[in-house]
Amino acid sequence: MKEEQMTCYSCTNENCLIKKHLHLEQMRAYVLKKQNISCRKSNRFITEGAPLHGLYFICKGKVKTVKTGINGREQIVRLTRNGDIIGFRGFGTSKRYLIGAYALEDTVLCNFSNETMLEILQQIPEFTYALMLFYADELNKSENNIRKIAHMNVRERVIDLLLYIHRKFGQVNGLIDIELSRKEIADFAGTTEEQAIRIISGLKREALIKTEGKRVGILEISELRSEIMEHKYFC
Repeated sequence: MKEEQMTCYSCTNENCLIKKHLHLEQMRAYVLKKQNISCRKSNRFITEGAPLHGLYFICKGKVKTVKTGINGREQIVRLTRNGDIIGFRGFGTSKRYLIGAYALEDTVLCNFSNETMLEILQQIPEFTYALMLFYADELNKSENNIRKIAHMNVRERVIDLLLYIHRKFGQVNGLIDIELSRKEIADFAGTTEEQAIRIISGLKREALIKTEGKRVGILEISELRSEIMEHKYFC
């Protein structure tokens, strides 16, 4: 990883919590304290269990966060894009990161140290309130994911994942705008690589999706949605 200078005021990520609060005079001093970090594709920038070094905001790129499970296998728990926050699990309650994080493509990150983040939270109530709502939303998503794993079969979990990344990253030239290996799809869907490959091949034969390398394209989104509608899926 290397540092790369970029200012918050030139950032175009309107969904970023920092960007949303730049209109506040108090934020000016804090954004000058951040570090910009450039991370190459496949590189890890957070190690699970490592000492906490603040929060990361994605300036440009895509990231996967992982959690170590049984037999040391890493399971993907979150996929993120421009403007999203990384490293918030355990922040304020733990001195170590509870997740690991890897760049899925060349990525530029904004890092705010523990000290800077605590100052912001103590001095800017509008930001603190927004972060509280963010945590509440993430908790709701986590609870929904637990329910999905408990009630969906493997095919439904893979379909749910494909619809999720379609919503999250969009589709460009007929393909979802993110590269995920079959193993990464399996890790996120909570299944084996062999099962993921078999299900994706089946969906292709049914002309519901198409693939080009590590990219997947949704061909029949309404049919895929209907398969998991009983699990209260909403677009």
